[in-house]
Amino acid sequence: MISTKARYALRVMTDLAGRGENGYVPLKDIAIRQEISEKYLEIILKKLVKGNILKGARGKGGGYMLTRLPKDYTVGEIIELTEGSLAPVACLMPGADACPRKDKCATLPLWEKYNALIRDFFYQITLEDLINNNF
Repeated sequence: MISTKARYALRVMTDLAGRGENGYVPLKDIAIRQEISEKYLEIILKKLVKGNILKGARGKGGGYMLTRLPKDYTVGEIIELTEGSLAPVACLMPGADACPRKDKCATLPLWEKYNALIRDFFYQITLEDLINNNF
C-alpha cells in the first residue's frame, strides 16, 4: 500500500510543477493549498530535498522549488524516494541477498512479473503527465 507520505509527496510535486518557474514557494502556501499540516509537510519536503528532487531555501523569499523540469521526474522516482522500494516481496528488493530457494520457487515468476508491472507503470508516468492529466 502506498502511504500518505508518498501520496502527499506527489501532491506537493504536482503543486510546485503546476506553478511553473516562479521561484521558491513557501511551505505555508503549499500546506494551505494541499490541506496538509505544515509539520508533516516539512518531514516530506526534507526527504525530497535530501533526494535532490527539490531545492529548499530559508528566510525571506525562501521556500521550495523543483530542481528539474516536470517532464524529467517520474512518479516511480518520487514514490520510491518517500516509500523505499516498490518491490512486492523481500527477495526482489534492491541489494537483497540471493534467495536460496530461487531455482525451485514456483511463485518467483509471479512476483517478478508483478514487480515489472508496478515499475513499468509508475516509471512511465512523469510529473508533467500528472499535471496535464495525460496518462
